Amino acid sequence: MYLVKFKLLTAMIRSLLRFFTVLIVTGLVCLGNIMPAAAQVETTNIPNPQQELGELVQKAFEATNEGKFPLAESFWTQIIEKFPEQAAAWSNRGNSRVSQNNLKAAISDYEKAMELVPNAPDPYLNRGTALEGLGRWEEAIADYNRVLELDPKDPAAYNNRGNAEAGLGKWEQAITDYAKAFEIAPEYAFARANHALALYQNGQTKEAIRNMKNIVRRYPQFADMRAALTACLWQAGQRGEAESNWVAAIGLDSRYKDIDWVTNTRRWPPVAVSALDKFLHLQ
Repeated sequence: MYLVKFKLLTAMIRSLLRFFTVLIVTGLVCLGNIMPAAAQVETTNIPNPQQELGELVQKAFEATNEGKFPLAESFWTQIIEKFPEQAAAWSNRGNSRVSQNNLKAAISDYEKAMELVPNAPDPYLNRGTALEGLGRWEEAIADYNRVLELDPKDPAAYNNRGNAEAGLGKWEQAITDYAKAFEIAPEYAFARANHALALYQNGQTKEAIRNMKNIVRRYPQFADMRAALTACLWQAGQRGEAESNWVAAIGLDSRYKDIDWVTNTRRWPPVAVSALDKFLHLQ
């Protein structure tokens, strides 16, 4: 169950800007869900750093925000070629590669960032997300544990560790981690969504539906919970309310019509996927 801000995953990837803050002041993306942590940039060996590096970073983030991930990757590569000691550039290139499903290459980039700044949490968080994409759940959990050693109050690490635990079928542990994520960050909507879906998977149906309704009241444009309510309410025999939520859900995000996307990209738990599939086959 994921959110990357570059895609609608519920695992969070963070884009590293703080590494660049010595040189530039700029806005940020995200995951997520979505960003990276910061080693301070050494400016002594960089000619005209604010202009040269700043312009390339701006172009890279603009390309990312426009969904042009190959172009963003090319800008990060240019930065790496000019400033190879910039850990943020390696980690952000990894993010652009994750967004193209080039996960093994992304992992290599994150590991280079770790080599440059071993105590920065975000490359570990981002590598964990890539490892999840490869189904390497235990390794992902180890990375999220490392993030929490470095920053015990990182909500994304709790959310993402819950995702990996869900991948292993450890629903009670996932529920605990999702709850911790939104305890730390009350507006972390996807952690709340993941928590509700995990409750539903765990057979705690009434509590799950109640929580989903509360999330929709709080975030009425949240397509994920509208679609989840559709599936769960339909299974519960509340057909009218289910259908009204479905109209809202597909008006916000038509991808919920695609059960493969819900299963493999959004990664709902199996029971919720089955409920939605039954609803879709009756439409």
